[in-house]
Amino acid sequence: MLISPSILSADFANLQAELARIATADWAHVDVMDGHFVPNLTLGLPVVERLVQVSPVPIDAHLMIEDPDRWAPVYAELGAKSVTFHIEAARDPRMLARTLRAEGARASMALKPATQWAPYEELLPDLDMVLVMTVEPGFGGQSFMADQLPKVRAVRDSVRRHGGEVWIQVDGGVSAATIEQCAEAGADVFVAGTAVYNADDAAANIERLRVLAAEHAH
Repeated sequence: MLISPSILSADFANLQAELARIATADWAHVDVMDGHFVPNLTLGLPVVERLVQVSPVPIDAHLMIEDPDRWAPVYAELGAKSVTFHIEAARDPRMLARTLRAEGARASMALKPATQWAPYEELLPDLDMVLVMTVEPGFGGQSFMADQLPKVRAVRDSVRRHGGEVWIQVDGGVSAATIEQCAEAGADVFVAGTAVYNADDAAANIERLRVLAAEHAH
């Protein structure tokens, strides 16, 4: 059970200190938004490059951007250890995933809430992680969409059939109130923003989430 706090909920003026607050996490989830694929605009390559250099945990870059085929490999080159592209934006997802792996990153594919899993099951051998969005991508602090849990189960079933070590990540509205459902459905990587950062003791929140997930692991 891996916890990946989202710095979307952190203080953007103090990102190095905010990363230090989550040093006990497994990953730091960095949302890259371009204002085109999603309406919001966050941060890009130069900021992620510095975050990689100062982060106490590996960077999981979630690219909510157009043209990931061009840009995603650059994030891997800069040192992001996991790079997630959206299947809705990728032209050649299999080649992109292989390129990410060749650059030394874990290759991950994300699905928006309206996107079905079945058409992409055949990509599993080239993936290290599948991200099931449990909110519409673009903004932090949204409510968890429980209707995405059947998709998590479907991905887990596919992974069982295909074999291999593919992680299943959920992102959006994950908190102490929802993480148990996600773990039961088959998720094993949990992105939490406000649930970690909206408290004085981020480390205690991370540990609480980890324990709750472990108790309900699939």
